[in-house]
This record gives sequence, C-alpha cells and structure tokens, in this order.
Amino acid sequence: MTVRAKGLLALVGGAVLVAGACVVFMRHGFSARDQPLAIEAFLARRVRELAIPRAARDARNPFPRTDEILAQGRAHFADHCASCHANDGSGDTEIGRNLYPPAPDMRAADTQTLSDGEIFYIIHNGIRFTGMPAWGPADPADDQGSWKLVHFIRHLPRLTAAELAEMKRLNPKSSHEIAEEEQVQRFLAGDDPAAHPPQHR
Repeated sequence: MTVRAKGLLALVGGAVLVAGACVVFMRHGFSARDQPLAIEAFLARRVRELAIPRAARDARNPFPRTDEILAQGRAHFADHCASCHANDGSGDTEIGRNLYPPAPDMRAADTQTLSDGEIFYIIHNGIRFTGMPAWGPADPADDQGSWKLVHFIRHLPRLTAAELAEMKRLNPKSSHEIAEEEQVQRFLAGDDPAAHPPQHR
C-alpha cells in the first residue's frame, strides 16, 4: 500500500470517527453529566501525551523531596487544588465530580505513571477543553510552586490521617463557614448575642 493510499485511508477513518461522534452527540447532547465514552478517554490521553513537548516530559524536578517541600506542596494543594481534586486527590468533590471529564483520581496509575515533567507541564499549562486551568507565572522557570506540588502529588497514595486533618484546616472557607466559626468563637467567649436575649421592660 502506498503512502498516499495509507494517508487517504487514515483520513477516511478519521472522518468516519468524527461522523460517528457527531451522531452520538446529536442524539444525547453535550451534557457534562455523562461519563466520557471509552474512546473519548483514550483519545484525550493520547492527545495529552502528544501535546506535551519531549523536553517538558524529560524535565527534572529542581527541588529535592524533603519534609519541608512536601509540607509546602501539601499546603498549596489544600488551598488551591482540593476544591476540585479533594484533599486526598480522589477528585471526589462536588466540583470535581461534575466537571467533564471528571477530575481524575490522582492516586491512580494514570497520574502516578506520568513523569515529573509531565505533571509539572499539566499544572503549569492546564489542559484545554477540561476544567484544568493553567497555574503559576507565565515563565515556567519562575514556577516553583508547581514543582513542589509534583512532589506532593507523588505522595498522595501514602497520605496519612494527620496530613488530611491538617489540610482540612487549610482548605478555603466560604463566607457562611467563616460566619459560623466566628459565631462559635463568640459563644465560647461568652459574647454570643443569642445567649443574651434583650430584656423587655
């Protein structure tokens, strides 16, 4: 088979796949509630692999894996990443479950088998057509936080109960949660207006 014939065959095959996907989407819509089809997941992983330049895949983490670096990565993750990915990296949050595709379980092989450079590249640049935004400064050379996160992501499968408890304290709080905590503190200090109703004369 000639190169031209192979190219034509690949083009026809691609057109058939696109047409099939269009039929599926026209029948079922573009709801983010659906689970991605197996072919979508396969293609997304393949495109992600192709989209990360070789130099980025081979990049090495400039930070050593120390307790201090892990603690910094853990705090950063709790404050910036856990709302989608959960403190334990499972992706089991209201936002994470309802993204399309859903936030991945970063403890699983699909993430843990990526190179450090690939994980850094994904954090720094985000992934198009997903809920994963680009983080950090424009220049990758200035992005120390994402490299520290790489060490923490590697640590996710071995996260301890004590680390999870610490992260829960570091998670951002809604204005409602802050108001509730302030009310509890006022009550404990004996300064809760609800505990001292106004006297009617």
